Amino acid sequence: MQLINRIEHTMERWTTALWTQLVPPVHRHGEVVDILRRQCDDSALILGRERVLVPNSFVVELPPESHRRLSSTSAELGHYLANQVHRHAAEQGYTFAGPVAVSLRSAGEDAVGRFRIHGRITPQSDGRITPQSAGSQYM
Repeated sequence: MQLINRIEHTMERWTTALWTQLVPPVHRHGEVVDILRRQCDDSALILGRERVLVPNSFVVELPPESHRRLSSTSAELGHYLANQVHRHAAEQGYTFAGPVAVSLRSAGEDAVGRFRIHGRITPQSDGRITPQSAGSQYM
């Protein structure tokens, strides 16, 4: 069953990549959430049977103007995006090495109206690397 899911996921990625090249991208409301989900899917590390580790620390680099507009609500937005990552991880059965955090940062003055997302695996603050189930962290 997992083999079929992986094949379906690969086909979805190929189809999405093809459509992205053929049709100019239109900024949608959920585009950041989609990229965070894709970042988890693409960066997944298989640790064992039914144990897949994904990034839990994300930085969204925004153009300076967008960052200024969103700076007053960045904490709420980060919390919302972290919840979306939790939801996706629970659906996929992913595991985190620590708490999920999404922060917003200005990309610098040379950014041209686009945003970038960087994700990485960050262990718990106490130094232990004890992956927790994504489903148990969903709020």
